[in-house]
Amino acid sequence: MDTGGLILNVLVYLGSAVVLVSIFARLGLGSVLGYLFAGMLIGPWGLGFIDNTHDVLELSELGIMLLLFIIGLELEPRRLLAMRKPIAYFGGFQMGLSTILIGSAIMLLGISWQIAVITGLALALSSTAMSLQIINERNLLKRPIGQTGFPVLLFQDLMVVPILALIPFLSGNQVESQESTDPTVVGLTVIGASIGIFLISHYALSHIFRFVASTRLPEIFTALALLLILGLSTIMHELGLSLALGAFLAGVILADSEYRHALKSDIQPFKGLLLGLFFISVGMNMNFGLLFDDTVLIVTAAFGILIIKTAVLYVLAILTKLDVSERPLFSFLFSQGGEFAFVLFAFAATSGALEPDLSSKLILIVTLTMMMTPLLVVLNDRLIEPRFRKTAEQNLEMDEIDHESRVILVGFGRVGQIIGRMLHVNGIEPIVIENDPDHIERVRRFGYKTYYGDLFKHDVLKAVNAGQADMIILTMNNAASTNQAVELIQNAYPDLRIIARANDRDHAIDLYSMNVKEVTRDTFYSSVEMGKQILKHLGFSKEHIDNMANAYVERDIQKLMRQVDNRDEEKELISVALHSREQLEQTLELDNIDEESLDHQNPRLQPETPD
Repeated sequence: MDTGGLILNVLVYLGSAVVLVSIFARLGLGSVLGYLFAGMLIGPWGLGFIDNTHDVLELSELGIMLLLFIIGLELEPRRLLAMRKPIAYFGGFQMGLSTILIGSAIMLLGISWQIAVITGLALALSSTAMSLQIINERNLLKRPIGQTGFPVLLFQDLMVVPILALIPFLSGNQVESQESTDPTVVGLTVIGASIGIFLISHYALSHIFRFVASTRLPEIFTALALLLILGLSTIMHELGLSLALGAFLAGVILADSEYRHALKSDIQPFKGLLLGLFFISVGMNMNFGLLFDDTVLIVTAAFGILIIKTAVLYVLAILTKLDVSERPLFSFLFSQGGEFAFVLFAFAATSGALEPDLSSKLILIVTLTMMMTPLLVVLNDRLIEPRFRKTAEQNLEMDEIDHESRVILVGFGRVGQIIGRMLHVNGIEPIVIENDPDHIERVRRFGYKTYYGDLFKHDVLKAVNAGQADMIILTMNNAASTNQAVELIQNAYPDLRIIARANDRDHAIDLYSMNVKEVTRDTFYSSVEMGKQILKHLGFSKEHIDNMANAYVERDIQKLMRQVDNRDEEKELISVALHSREQLEQTLELDNIDEESLDHQNPRLQPETPD
């Protein structure tokens, strides 16, 4: 390919991705579906902008290699050890039951058990790339869906190498390979080579990376990582396996290295683009000719796989006690076939375990399931989850409050938990009200007595005996909800002291204007403390730092209260801000003069003497 043609192809890739992914994202369909359609549009079965099948396959292989290296890099051995039970239980259940059901369905069609085992194992795998992309876009990794699904994906990733080693053993009674190599020898060679490469690389790489890191050239460090990926991939390819397996092993080898985080930071900026490149490659390899030749069989098989895996995952969601409203999304997220299936089916075809035509059809089926997943997620968002959540909320009653307290704490997130712990240490057990059932379950595991209640739907204030309380503390992170709660409390219990959290300065002005006397801004005091620590390390004296911080806080509060009084007059607000800044500077100048007269030195040049 000439240079002009290469640049033109790159322009086509980037242009189609930017346009289609942006459109699909704005429509709420997610970026993954946009990448897939971009690949379909520019590929040989679309507009034909990229019509060289060989280049398309190489591009797809490169995308998978880089993707699997990143996945392998995440599999730190110590992390896997800590998660061994969820990985084994959740992943083993999903993988085992899916393989049995899919394999049994294939055998009912009169296909041999060897092919059924290979196909069942490959189709039981989910797309790590697609699932994690959607999970990251929705910030679900730390939610119950992510905490349950991630171990499943890890188990599947760990199972790929054993499946690859198993395929040569099952190929003996299948289609005769063109080569006369004994499948047992091939399988043992693969296992032995994998172990040997791991041991040699594990002990040698640290010295190599240390030498390269000493050059302090980041680009050479990144180049070494790419060299390792391509080198191990080439070795595994020479042994008869896929290039992708070598990339995966490279990631696993480096997962426990002291240079792991440096590698992640170097590669991280390209991660999203590489994942997009992989999905474009999947779309480009969508063989519409094969689909049109056997439409009914292929589409039926794709829906059948989705149904079987969705059912298995829904049972797992029930067993792990996921919330009813989250079970459909969890089931859809991991129901598709995965990128590892492409590797497995291609290897099975080259080793003689599968007919090439059957392998191509299975790859097409997996591609269809991957394309259906974003649509199922959108369907869940717009139709299924709202109905589940509405039914759950209708059936959810407020918890019965079984004790009284002088303090009512509304919200038990990051702010509420700190306040709750401080009260507990001082012998005060507040009544904690939270409206997120999942969050309540999590904090109850650690012994915190938290009650479910929606301040705006239930008669919570009456139930907690708010009239007898000394104060109510509002720690919600939503300004509109906090303001609405203040109005509700003031109307029902005008004498009850309200202490409220403000998201920012404007929200604080709103709360003071509503006659809330005690307001704490989210980041104000933490920023002041951080500034004091910085000044301390720069050598300023403690007395100077304290005087400066106190003056700053005092002036800022005065300015804030003047802004409350003049909140509707823009010119007056600007005047208040400028006047407060001048006062602060004058105060700090006086502090410097006072300290110089006492110490005869600039406080910025006199470090604090340790005790």
